[in-house]
Amino acid sequence: MNKKILFITGTRADFGKLKPLIYECESRFDTHIFVTGMHMLTKYGSTYKEVYKSGFKQVYQFVNQNADDKMDAILAKTIIGLSDFVTELKPDMIFVHGDRVEALASAIVGSLNNIKVAHIEGGEISGTIDEHIRHSVSKLSHIHFVCNEQAKKRLIQLGELAQYIYPIGSSDMDVMISDKLPTLAEVKFRYDIEFEKFGIVLFHPVTTEIETLHDEIKVFIGSLKKSEQQYVVIYPNNDLGSHLILSAYDELKGNKDFVVIPSMRFEYFLTLLKYSHFIIGNSSAGVREAPFYQVPSINIGTRQHNRAQSKSILNVTMREDEIMQAMTRINQGHITIESIDEFGDGRSAEKFIEVITQESFWQAPVQKIFNDL
Repeated sequence: MNKKILFITGTRADFGKLKPLIYECESRFDTHIFVTGMHMLTKYGSTYKEVYKSGFKQVYQFVNQNADDKMDAILAKTIIGLSDFVTELKPDMIFVHGDRVEALASAIVGSLNNIKVAHIEGGEISGTIDEHIRHSVSKLSHIHFVCNEQAKKRLIQLGELAQYIYPIGSSDMDVMISDKLPTLAEVKFRYDIEFEKFGIVLFHPVTTEIETLHDEIKVFIGSLKKSEQQYVVIYPNNDLGSHLILSAYDELKGNKDFVVIPSMRFEYFLTLLKYSHFIIGNSSAGVREAPFYQVPSINIGTRQHNRAQSKSILNVTMREDEIMQAMTRINQGHITIESIDEFGDGRSAEKFIEVITQESFWQAPVQKIFNDL
């Protein structure tokens, strides 16, 4: 099919999810990748290199931020850079993922230039500014690939037409069940991890609660130390307040119970998660990937509010006593472990390519219509 398509990636996480879809597209479409955001920051491991290591050829790099830029400035810079790029490339469709400002910028550029935008994993809730961005991206997009029927219903509530919403699951599940994941030994060797039993720490700033972050991160670090367990700590997203978290992590350096890593390849992270004792923080990995692997998670605060309700997820506030109680429950085996399937069956990429190779898919109009219920 003679179509030119453009994927946007701004983080290690969204690239891990987009990669199976891009692989399916490369042999069928003129496929391009716009790499920006955290990928381009040395502090976070210069993960743009992973895009090239994955074998993709038509890759464009764009630095859209300095380390301390605010989200609105990043949005503006991304719009300017991507606008220039699509003016030259002239893609038939732009594919964006999730709820980052890079996705919002891409949806704005696409819609204002009469380029169709396909949004992947819209219709989900989280309770923070990320949710606002996600819904805004959905309203600017023409086509939607969602994880489940509940997400589809939410998009219909937002006025989106059902015929342009495709439930395919989440493509990270495709990677999770793959037999090509690295072994745990390979992961430990690559990232110099010597622990036998470990937890994973992934804690991101909540931009709408930034005024309490300084005190909360102190409680969090104190709880981890008090637990006398061993942890692999992975840097947060570069949202407003991330410098406070990174500053707190500085005191973990040299502590034999902590390995602090700026970034980890998605496939390596999945293997690490699969064999971890538990994951703690407020990452979506704790409410999506962890239950799929039947790994307990301690979800702190509001960032993943109402995202998933597996019994293996222990929801707590940022109080030391609650965090310690949750750890005790996990250590003593007083927790129900159940897997979930609400994010797909591992055939997301297959379903995705079935949809976009149909001629009718490309007939979606550029002019959107609000669907009244």
